[in-house]
Amino acid sequence: MTTRVAIVGGTGKLGGIIREVVEHEDGFTVHATLSSRSELDELDGADLVVDASTPAVSIDVVRAAVERGINVLVGTSGWSAERIALVRPLVDAAGTGAVFIPNFSLGSVIGSALAAAAAPFFPSIEIVEAHRETKIDSPSGTAVRTAELIAAARAAVGPVESPHVDQRARGQQVASVPVHSLRRPGVMARQETILAGAGESLTITHDTIEPAQAYGPGIRLALAAAREARGVVVGLDSFLDIGIRPPGAVPGETRPIDEGGVPGQVARATGA
Repeated sequence: MTTRVAIVGGTGKLGGIIREVVEHEDGFTVHATLSSRSELDELDGADLVVDASTPAVSIDVVRAAVERGINVLVGTSGWSAERIALVRPLVDAAGTGAVFIPNFSLGSVIGSALAAAAAPFFPSIEIVEAHRETKIDSPSGTAVRTAELIAAARAAVGPVESPHVDQRARGQQVASVPVHSLRRPGVMARQETILAGAGESLTITHDTIEPAQAYGPGIRLALAAAREARGVVVGLDSFLDIGIRPPGAVPGETRPIDEGGVPGQVARATGA
């Protein structure tokens, strides 16, 4: 049976990559390609909605899919653990599935998992992420997800040490982790997680060089999983056994974290 996929944001960069994968994937077909400004009535008749829109539009896409009883795969930035918690009751009540993927790259997922696994052993942790100048949100969804995983992994030892966070140049705190965002030409996507302790530091770096090649395998995996999902699932690692898991971590589980009134990307979902 062929799954009919409606892609919101399908005219954008990520959406175009997703559309290309769907067109060549057995068992899937493109039902509709919507821009971020399209009427959401165009979702009617789809078996699966894929959201690659903007942070400002994404919440409406998810609600529209859930209201129609359609599973949704979300690749749009802007979904912190706190924001996801707001839609969980809607998804559960509808009996549908909502899969949130901060990054479709396997290397990025492994990098975030490594950072979380190392987090309990280093008191100081900061994230520096860089994207092209056209990216409309910051911090990136991957940085938010990494910070939330770090915070969860440090539940037993407490928040990271981040002195002078009252100073604006110290970055945006996400789940106690300072995050610094660079937006400049010549960069596709890069994230460094810098962990430091007495007399040493550890830096975990991931670079996206060619997005279509980097994201393709993850998109295919996420499409298959989202088609059958029930309830809310977060992260590509929910469908992979990469063998890296901090103590107490539960695959696919994301819990709200007190972020001082600025939950993840909610305060930065200001894109057009």
